Amino acid sequence: MSDNQGMDINILTETMVKTDNVKWYMAFQKKRTLLLIFIPVSFFILWVVRNNPGIAEFVFARGIYKWISQGISLISGIFPFSLMELEIIAVPIAVLFLVIRFFRKVFIQVHKKKEETGYTFTTGILNAACTLGIVLFMYVMLAGVNYYRYPFAVYSGLEIKESTVDELYNLCLELADKAAGIREQLHLMKGAEDQNGVLQISNTHWDEVSQDLEDAFQKVAKEYPVLGGYYRSLKPVTFSNFMSRMEIYGIFWPFTMEANVNVDAADYSIPATMGHELAHLRGFMREDEANFIGYLVCRESDNLKFQYSGIMLALTYAGNQLYEEDPALLQSVRKHYNAEMVADIRDEYYYWKQFEDTAISTISNTMNDNYLKANNQSDGVKSYGRMVDLLLAEYRKNQQEK
Repeated sequence: MSDNQGMDINILTETMVKTDNVKWYMAFQKKRTLLLIFIPVSFFILWVVRNNPGIAEFVFARGIYKWISQGISLISGIFPFSLMELEIIAVPIAVLFLVIRFFRKVFIQVHKKKEETGYTFTTGILNAACTLGIVLFMYVMLAGVNYYRYPFAVYSGLEIKESTVDELYNLCLELADKAAGIREQLHLMKGAEDQNGVLQISNTHWDEVSQDLEDAFQKVAKEYPVLGGYYRSLKPVTFSNFMSRMEIYGIFWPFTMEANVNVDAADYSIPATMGHELAHLRGFMREDEANFIGYLVCRESDNLKFQYSGIMLALTYAGNQLYEEDPALLQSVRKHYNAEMVADIRDEYYYWKQFEDTAISTISNTMNDNYLKANNQSDGVKSYGRMVDLLLAEYRKNQQEK
């Protein structure tokens, strides 16, 4: 036996001894442990912006976020399909595979009474914690911080205050008359309706539809520069029917900067949903504000279908609030609906009726409610109703200017 061979055997023996004597706490000697810093940093950033809206606005929303979001959106916009859907399918499968492999390895070591079992288990938990830390940090930087930015009312110049039932009633009347007028024009357009007289929007030319809405955003951005930016990641969801089962119209996915839209829902609601999700993409995370921005952008669009969609969104929320105040007044407003509006509303009602109170929708609504409450929207899903305050503020402003 040569000296080199003897040396190799000694090295191998020493390595085996070290492996057999490895302790659980030695897992923290790995360089990846440094990634755990993302967890306290994430919570520290949230604490800072929660107490300093100016930092959330100027440092993050209009600074770091604006540039990062446009960059990621530009990349994800290259793909014609939703990357979010791929992640939702692939990530759970990958996680399940890794978890099974991890516990299999631990089980084998326990069965063989290996001393490095504690080390292996600790390393696995450390890897999971590091991954969660990275994901948490990405979420905070790409979405969470924006919940604490200045309200959109700061830019709109609208005064939010208590309103009378008469003001709410008159707002609903105005919205109903506008919607009826536009819907009558659409009724006369060839190919605007299906065989049942319900408004339809073609999903086969998605690029054209998304470009129309992006043009509307650029138009509104001239008055509200904070809504500007270059975003090209508006995506139709392939599994839209499953989204409907969860009673979801759209999803903003911060990890790919995509505005994902349920295209299986009632057609007339789709443009407003697109505007809502693109408002999130532009950093306005509060649901009431995203609704108002979606309405505002659709209303200012050159596309009549978009105008109708936005006004119907506003009428739905204002009408629901009026019903809570005085059902008889809402019945009076409904007399201003034309037959085509009624057909659209009926079609949407029966579409969503089939998904009410199912196990999937109940779980989804509960998760969404908890998510909103955890992100500075204490009313949970009820925060969607606060859009009416912005509508009323705009209505009063317009009345004063007449």
